[in-house]
Amino acid sequence: MKFIDTAALKLTAGKGGDGAVSFRREKYVPKGGPDGGAGGAGAGIYFVGDKNRHTLMDFRYKSAYKAPDGEKGRGRDQNGAAGEDLILPVPLGTVIKNALTDEIIADITKDGETALVVRGGRGGRGNASFATPEQRAPRIAEEGRPGEEADIVLELKLLADAGIVGFPNAGKSTFISVVSAAKPKIADYPFTTLAPNLGVVKDGRGGSFVIADMPGLIENAHQGAGLGQQFLRHIERTVVLLHFIDASAEESMTERYETIRRELSLYGAETGEKPEIVVASKTDSANAENLEDFRKYASEKSFKIYEISSAAHSGLEELISAVRELLENGKDRA
Repeated sequence: MKFIDTAALKLTAGKGGDGAVSFRREKYVPKGGPDGGAGGAGAGIYFVGDKNRHTLMDFRYKSAYKAPDGEKGRGRDQNGAAGEDLILPVPLGTVIKNALTDEIIADITKDGETALVVRGGRGGRGNASFATPEQRAPRIAEEGRPGEEADIVLELKLLADAGIVGFPNAGKSTFISVVSAAKPKIADYPFTTLAPNLGVVKDGRGGSFVIADMPGLIENAHQGAGLGQQFLRHIERTVVLLHFIDASAEESMTERYETIRRELSLYGAETGEKPEIVVASKTDSANAENLEDFRKYASEKSFKIYEISSAAHSGLEELISAVRELLENGKDRA
């Protein structure tokens, strides 16, 4: 399935129905008065969280939405029916922004959570509402008010407990395919992962947590290089970061680690300060000198390296336990 994480929409709420000008004309009513009813309210447009949706694909095929208008008022004091509100389901983690001001209108994170984005117009009053002792036969009625309009942007940020970050081909997809039921595309070239993959990992104690395999980052990702900001935004929602560094590569593990740390900090302070677990991957084919240099660096900086091989299934249980413990410490999702 193609992953779509942004969409631009134009929304128009329904116009209120016009009020009616009408008079009673029953045969045996000698002094028939005004009986024009009010118009119905125009429909609004709501967005609702739907846990069964995972992309914004539907909004790529249709970008303009118009809610129904309210019905016009009628004689015999009959008010028009209100327009039926338009309900648009979106995945959990969808942020709704004003396209012109970038103001956040709503942030939908729960199943069934609802947000009214544009309101329908008020229905106009019929001439029965304008009758007074001095003006017993008013021939005026109000027009219905137009509904609100808005240009908005939908932005989907994945909701995951742990997010895996690192350079392309750092072993992120292989890891998630081994520890969960997710089946990401795996190949020996950069940017194999073009969309975040979600997997549910059993924690060994009868519980589970959600892990997201993020597309590989490169230097200047915070400025849009590579897949850049398109997917860095998804890291914002995670509680814990798993930072994968390929132990089999010729390039310095320390330099790669520092590059990704710098990109995370430049993208946003909160992202750069998230709890982090550092993982040396592909240790079954490690560059021994590189790995040893990185161990010394980690010792100097006082952080632990979890050494794993997804291919050999080594070190995985210890890493999963470490993730579980961080999550159990009550870290709130950003």
